[in-house]
Amino acid sequence: MVRIGIIGGSGLEDPGIFQEGQELVINTPYGAPSLPLVSGKIENVPVVIVSRHGKGHVLPPSQVNYRANIWALKQLSCTHILATSACGSLREEIHRGDFVILDQFIDFTRHRPVTFFERFQPGEMKHTPMADPFSAELRQILIDKARSLNLPVHKKGTVITIEGPRFSTRAESKMFRLWGADVINMTVAPEAILANEAGLPYAVVAVCTDYDCWKIEEEPVSWQEILRVFQENVEKLKKLLLVSIPEIAARHTEKT
Repeated sequence: MVRIGIIGGSGLEDPGIFQEGQELVINTPYGAPSLPLVSGKIENVPVVIVSRHGKGHVLPPSQVNYRANIWALKQLSCTHILATSACGSLREEIHRGDFVILDQFIDFTRHRPVTFFERFQPGEMKHTPMADPFSAELRQILIDKARSLNLPVHKKGTVITIEGPRFSTRAESKMFRLWGADVINMTVAPEAILANEAGLPYAVVAVCTDYDCWKIEEEPVSWQEILRVFQENVEKLKKLLLVSIPEIAARHTEKT
């Protein structure tokens, strides 16, 4: 049976969109996941939503318990993960309000646990392939559904994840562009790494809210601007997830 984990949850914590919605309390070998953790059904598909930064956005990016979040979704029998994230654009052609379906990441974090495999069992070395860290099937569904909704969508993009909570310097922002990053955020790594280690297909809808600080004719990124632009696009993001979820379930059912 398909059960979809949603990480981010912006606009989707509203219990009105759920059938049989209920909050869960769960623990993992890595501690407690971000709360609220809500299970229910969307379009008759079982889902579990994790509010990555906690209720009221109290967890800075580096303090999110990414391992507990992924482990909890696995423990609750989730079969796929869809994540949402605000991001800054590092490219002229990616505008505020654009949606980017990520296909690659660069991990520029420094202080986060990035693996479930801190110790190998004898004879069991765990080196997870990460060449293509985002599910091609989930990405294509998101691209197709975004286009059907006439959303401004980019079908691929490389995200660089920085530690935070501070924003980049101009020198860093310019460096990230030279490295080939298209957008920047503070959460995709190690979330994508851990989802792959857990064997869960994972995809991200990144919503562009700003131009970081490389673009000198623009005001440098601010938290107020991120919130403003993201909130302007929450309903579009919600619609995209709501039409994508039953499609994922239908395709999985056809395969089985």
